[in-house]
Amino acid sequence: MKIERFEDLEIWQQARVIARQVFEISQNLPFSKDNKFKDQIRDSSGSIMDNIAEGFGRGGNKEFVQFLSIAKGSNDETRSQVYRAFDYQYIDEATKNELVEKSVQLSKKISSFIQYLKKSTYRGPKFPIQ
Repeated sequence: MKIERFEDLEIWQQARVIARQVFEISQNLPFSKDNKFKDQIRDSSGSIMDNIAEGFGRGGNKEFVQFLSIAKGSNDETRSQVYRAFDYQYIDEATKNELVEKSVQLSKKISSFIQYLKKSTYRGPKFPIQ
């Protein structure tokens, strides 16, 4: 499958699933009453997919790698916040485990994609090979 848009990227699709799930769980009581934490975890989970999209849109591998690194950091931040949500008894253990596993798998895929881009001779449409 040819990648023509950021929506085609599996890592973006997986990040979207995480952001949607975080949004859904943060609507439940007592989570929904903790506005600061609710906003923080929603922002960090949304930042994963947003940075993947922004990096893709930059058109060059170097910038894409930079934004993928930011997305990976946002993913780790979200995972840490999932543990906090569990510790605060906002989510149950099954939900925590599911989100942590999704986050770990996404982190591995982002890391692999970063390594691929660093080794690739293709530098993106912004810098065509002459």
